Amino acid sequence: MLEPFDPSLVLLTVEEAARRLRIGRTTCFRLVLAGEIESVTGGRLRRVPADTLPAYVAKLRHRPAQAA
Repeated sequence: MLEPFDPSLVLLTVEEAARRLRIGRTTCFRLVLAGEIESVTGGRLRRVPADTLPAYVAKLRHRPAQAA
């Protein structure tokens, strides 16, 4: 069951970001560590700014299609 979307959240856990993007947790961690999705750290916590998700999707939309 999906959790309700809370637009007031400024920072998301990687798991929350993955759910919003509808991708797997491991895939999201890989994208964060590769720098594809921006993240910030506070102490030992890694968080994804909520406003970076639309930017990531926009970047995907403008990327040339790869041949199958």
